[in-house]
Amino acid sequence: MYDAPSLENTLDQKAIKIAATDVQVYYGDTHAIKDVSVQIQDNTVTAFIGPSGCGKSTFLRCLNRMNDTIDICRVEGKILLDNEDIYDPKVDPVQLRAKVGMVFQKPNPFPKSIYDNIAYGPKIHGLARTKAELDEIVEKSLRRGAIWDEVKDRLQSPGTGLSGGQQQRLCIARAIATEPEVLLMDEPCSALDPIATAQVEELIDELRANFSVVIVTHSMQQAARVSQKTAFFHLGNLVEYGDTSQIFTTPVDPRTESYITGRIG
Repeated sequence: MYDAPSLENTLDQKAIKIAATDVQVYYGDTHAIKDVSVQIQDNTVTAFIGPSGCGKSTFLRCLNRMNDTIDICRVEGKILLDNEDIYDPKVDPVQLRAKVGMVFQKPNPFPKSIYDNIAYGPKIHGLARTKAELDEIVEKSLRRGAIWDEVKDRLQSPGTGLSGGQQQRLCIARAIATEPEVLLMDEPCSALDPIATAQVEELIDELRANFSVVIVTHSMQQAARVSQKTAFFHLGNLVEYGDTSQIFTTPVDPRTESYITGRIG
């Protein structure tokens, strides 16, 4: 079982953005996540890997309380974002999700224009006072999403008319338009072709300068390419967590080695 290092041992590397302690997740009577403790660093890409159904996406959704939307789901334990408990009753999940953005497996642009896809979040969170400020946020977000040059002349066209890879970069731009601090990505490239995947991976690498990025991926090659930290989940347990290079070359737990070498999964 993986034991999270003490805070003192990790603070000298990079600031801890998210600290999870003894997290349990239940779907009805099913114990889906068991005793997970992990510290996620700022300005770092952290990959969650493991076989299908191992709990990596379930744990990811704990980090912005998306599991709240599932009636039979119950979350126990503690998750701190900047030392504040995100499950405190005083915390508004809508405000939390503005700070902890999410990009899903399948690109899901709103049935609106490219401009309105980006402007929607800043509007509802009151981030722009004028049309000029909103224009600026839209352009900045599309630039950070590495798609501005492709769409700047058709901002009023529907976002659903873009290619799959463009749609996913639009969704990333939409997620960062509310100036989140953390970006969660649940298999963001699994529906994309290799060229679009390479573009999104390049973008993820750029985004860590401004965000803490957590990515769930079924592709170990992708985890090795984009992340600095990797967490290996198996049967609802966090088996091992550490530097990506160490996890892939000298894993400590035999289950991690079995997964990476293809013997389980």
